[in-house]
Amino acid sequence: MKRNLYAEVSERILTQMEAGIVPWVKPWRARAGRNQPHNALTRRPYSGCNIPLLWANHDRFDVPAYLTFKQALELGGNVRKGEHGFKVYYVKIFRTRPKDAEGDDGDAFRGYPMLREYTVFNVSQCENLPAKVSTYETPTPRHTDQRDPTVDEFLAATDCDLRFGGNQAYYKPFEDYVAVPHFRDFDSADTFYSTTFHELGHWTGHTKRLAREFGKRFGDRAYAAEELVAELTSAFLCAEFDFNGKLQHADYIGDWIKLFKSDSRAFFTACSKAQAAADYLRGLAVASDIQQAA
Repeated sequence: MKRNLYAEVSERILTQMEAGIVPWVKPWRARAGRNQPHNALTRRPYSGCNIPLLWANHDRFDVPAYLTFKQALELGGNVRKGEHGFKVYYVKIFRTRPKDAEGDDGDAFRGYPMLREYTVFNVSQCENLPAKVSTYETPTPRHTDQRDPTVDEFLAATDCDLRFGGNQAYYKPFEDYVAVPHFRDFDSADTFYSTTFHELGHWTGHTKRLAREFGKRFGDRAYAAEELVAELTSAFLCAEFDFNGKLQHADYIGDWIKLFKSDSRAFFTACSKAQAAADYLRGLAVASDIQQAA
């Protein structure tokens, strides 16, 4: 029987959420500077659905650094006997040539995306690894009650119309601005920045940016899907900047569970859209840096 990887992953997330666990909300400060799951050899961060899937192991290991079985061997080490790995996923494009195609025209080939999986192990599950992939410095955590100049520069670089004040946080699409209460009105920097990241996630979905739409596919649950994208965007950015991620809309958990049950690809879609949103915001910050340096 052919496996449905989308359904398997969705079931993993559903099991956690039905147990009251939201896998993308973690106590980041307990692992300050060590929040982004990445390949220990290449230092390349994992993306999309693999981020919350590997975050599920956050409390088990000191650092979210992983290797394949083969990479551990190539480094002169090995995975300890009896250890169990973790599945991560990627999309591979298979190209096929229609039977009625003639000549060598490359346009005749068609690409079909197919989900594939492979297994990784945390560096703590390995032994005899060189220090360069198994040793990490412990950075100094940020103070929770001060504005962070680096993150404030990041927010400014997006060129979003950010309006501070009032007692509500929201994105108003028709006027294209984000409203967030003053920093002093939050109980910590964590809640201020995670809330701002959430609303910026919504801001990226505007038609003149990423033009994100869910209506046709998710129907009545389209709004819940958009909230999930904003939640994940905030989680990804909180991890990058070492903030304690906060669940902004717990009342949507029931809707998300229903969404995942009705569509096995919904979680992948949300993670992909959130990754695109976070990447878009990072891109604006990079472009701003380049412009200032010119």
